[in-house]
Amino acid sequence: MLTVGDTAPDFTLTAHTGAEIRLSDYRGKRHVVLVFYPLDFSPVCSVQLPEYSDLKDDFGRLDAVVLGVNRDSVYTHRAWAEAYGIEVPLLADMTLAVARAFGVDLPDEGTSQRAVFLVDRAGTIRLVHVEKATGDFTLHAAEVLELLRDLPD
Repeated sequence: MLTVGDTAPDFTLTAHTGAEIRLSDYRGKRHVVLVFYPLDFSPVCSVQLPEYSDLKDDFGRLDAVVLGVNRDSVYTHRAWAEAYGIEVPLLADMTLAVARAFGVDLPDEGTSQRAVFLVDRAGTIRLVHVEKATGDFTLHAAEVLELLRDLPD
């Protein structure tokens, strides 16, 4: 698993909007909050991702973007985003390659762990938070915002 101080591995995934998202496109420009979550439409995920979406503008004011990542398809992501009003990009990691690169894949379950990585503008990981169980949700979006405020420019 990656740790604080590591360089985040680059990736390209398709968002529910159809856009191709490349992590390295944010380098030098914006901080990135990667939210790995197990499944669209699941009870805990349906609280966690809307919480980040509700604070999207607050993250933006801190030069940060939030990206949700899981193994569901762009079509499932699109339906879930519409049903729950989620406005942050939801990225389809259908092979779990990105989750594996970050060390949070659960291949026997076909999903990823619930995890949050904060990647600074330089591409350095500043936060790694992995829940003990996929049903846990202990790090809230407002707490990640506070961590962002404390990052040196």
